[in-house]
Amino acid sequence: MATLTQTENQIRPLYIDGYTHQLSYAPGADIAFHVSTSAENYSLEIARIGATREVVWSQASLPGEAHPIPENASSHGCGWPIAFTLEVPETWQSGYYEGTLRATDSGGAHVYRNHRTAESTLFFIVRPARPGADTPILLQLSTNTYNAYNNWGGFSLYGYHGQSKIQGNRVSFNRPTRGIFTNWELPFIVWAEQNGYTLDYAANSDLEYHPELLEHYKLVLSVGHDEYWSAPMRDNLEAFIENGGNAAFFSGNSVCWQVRSEDDGRALVCWKQTYNQDPVYKTGDYRTLSTLWSHYLVERPENQLTGVGFLQGGYHLSHGQFMDGAGEYTVHRPEHWVFEGTNLAQNDTFGGENTIVGYECDGCEWNLENGLPVPTYRDGTPEGFTILATAPVRWHPDDCEWYERWEKGRTGAATMGIYTQGGTVFTAATTDWAHGLAGGDAVVERITHNILQRLARRIHNQNP
Repeated sequence: MATLTQTENQIRPLYIDGYTHQLSYAPGADIAFHVSTSAENYSLEIARIGATREVVWSQASLPGEAHPIPENASSHGCGWPIAFTLEVPETWQSGYYEGTLRATDSGGAHVYRNHRTAESTLFFIVRPARPGADTPILLQLSTNTYNAYNNWGGFSLYGYHGQSKIQGNRVSFNRPTRGIFTNWELPFIVWAEQNGYTLDYAANSDLEYHPELLEHYKLVLSVGHDEYWSAPMRDNLEAFIENGGNAAFFSGNSVCWQVRSEDDGRALVCWKQTYNQDPVYKTGDYRTLSTLWSHYLVERPENQLTGVGFLQGGYHLSHGQFMDGAGEYTVHRPEHWVFEGTNLAQNDTFGGENTIVGYECDGCEWNLENGLPVPTYRDGTPEGFTILATAPVRWHPDDCEWYERWEKGRTGAATMGIYTQGGTVFTAATTDWAHGLAGGDAVVERITHNILQRLARRIHNQNP
């Protein structure tokens, strides 16, 4: 059998990867870039991603250097040194920014003289220079969920794509990640910008580390798959709502798992199903136990914030559940202002063409009264929560039967609804709401317009 020559063995692969030292930056702040590459030099192009992709900065021939990947990179970061820094210009608009790293070479010196290219991306968020000056709406991106699903270095907070199918319990932001921005948040942003809305942007963790941002806005948005929240994030948003601020969850599986931030926000801890291995469990003070917010030990179901929760929700068109489902909502209270201008009647359906009820959905416990669903309020759903539309959903047994209080075989319902306690909170209760916007669904668009326009202009303590 032929063996590689010494010359062939000396040809190393071409690669490039990187990350920034924070998730979000205010104009005037320095971004520290951490880059590792086998190339002698590389280029970086930075673009703001919205309705259009706008390149705002680029530079070639940056000096490259390779750095080792620690065995605990997933949990404690790569520890790569700073490659260079860049001050965020005052002219950069608030938004999601993507950095594209590119490296090229000519292969081997004596053999394999190929033109090779390597490319990877990183991201960061630019916060507004003057919070709330240009818009009353703040979109906080689900960056904690990006990190939870990131298995770069071997492990994430999931076992299905971890090395040896092992599930991690700590994940670091100090490593490369692609995120899931394009899945749901980008379609929402494209629609919003095309329809004349200006949004300010923040990371999940900005609700924890920069809560002063909130006082400048009337409406805070969650879009897509906003699954992992810390106690300070919840505390600060709930205080905002109590003081008259509004929130709209165009998202599903929202605020499902409690996480704890470590390393000044550069790492997340979540023990999830193995909550009894969490060091907090041994203290007997379960308030910050890193498991389901709806877990009976934590006693703080996400319903108290969003109106709904994943324990009463589940999957639709995913995880083998309702795979022949219509992906649509059935309307229960068409007279509500949320449906204004839609011409919907009771028991009409909407959203099926773009399967807006899909993937992961939230619900609340309810009973039928005079043919209409009414919350029981036993699961933490706030008094006054109005159920607007529902669709059937169900958990996969592998995902729920670890919880000793799970009612086996139960079918839940995606439960779109709204309540007012201080401020007003709307929930679409599904991850895939933005797919209706991307598909041009007239009803989904009108409902979204109604929510944004009403809640973004609402005067505090004035009932909608």
